Amino acid sequence: MLINKAYKFRLYPNNEQKEMINKTFGCKRLIYNYYLNKKQELYKNENKIISAYECIKDLPNLYNDYSFLKEIDIMPLKCALFDLDNAYNKFLKGKKVSPRYKKKFGKNSYRINNIKDICKGKIDESIKLDLNTKTITLPKLNQLKIKGYRKLNIIEGRIISATISRSQDNKYYVSVVYEQKQQTKEVAKTNIVGIDLGIKDLVITSNHQKYDNQKFINKYEDKIKRMQQKLSRKHKNSNNYYKTKEKLARLYAKLKNARKYTIHKITKEITDNNDIIVTETLKIRTMLKNHNLAKSIQDASLSEIIRQLLYKTNDNVNIFL
Repeated sequence: MLINKAYKFRLYPNNEQKEMINKTFGCKRLIYNYYLNKKQELYKNENKIISAYECIKDLPNLYNDYSFLKEIDIMPLKCALFDLDNAYNKFLKGKKVSPRYKKKFGKNSYRINNIKDICKGKIDESIKLDLNTKTITLPKLNQLKIKGYRKLNIIEGRIISATISRSQDNKYYVSVVYEQKQQTKEVAKTNIVGIDLGIKDLVITSNHQKYDNQKFINKYEDKIKRMQQKLSRKHKNSNNYYKTKEKLARLYAKLKNARKYTIHKITKEITDNNDIIVTETLKIRTMLKNHNLAKSIQDASLSEIIRQLLYKTNDNVNIFL
């Protein structure tokens, strides 16, 4: 059985590479918004739908008005148009709301597909990942330094695509998707554990083991409030406004990372020591309607615990909700 699995790395581009990445973010956003507006106008006025392939054929017509589009790789633009086409078709079928226009500030990303080229018996790929030298080679960017997965020397499988992203605190990441073989194994019913999720104690197991809720929101809440107050005093769209906004984004990132690190430790210990895990089914959205407990429920990240348990168990452990 073949599955797609993503490996996310921290990316360390130099100044020239940062400029190219940011330029690609802008071009992708321009193309996405331009053709979203075109789709909406055509459907509203003529009840006509244009496909991603028609948009790609129309791309060269934009090069006269936007000559800077020639400077970047065309693959992110094509991927953006297919993503737009998929989102707009779901909207027309009534499954989702209308796609939104991309914003300049905030999290930005673009995707590139791996292209194989066979020349004189040699296979050349557009995306190359080397964990020994901790580098990744990408179109228009050449070689970039990466960090992550220290215990891995090689990742088996075929590279499908790579997604380059920039977080709100101006850190760069790359997520590489591999196609891998998954071997199903019969799980030995040796160690079975039931877990209860809560707010006072984050996790309580049927073995009477408790994991405390460290309530990270209490540690960062005052700092976030003060930074939000500073941001409100700045002139919007000024340099100081964006500097303060970046500082605020860093605080949110620290809060998010502290939560994730703690949950990773808990879920790893549970999955490593048990063969079958049984947990309750929680309706988080319904629970958040309780305004007295909403902040504590969000801080506890109960859905993140379930998510991590599900992907860490894979075929080695069974989990029942």
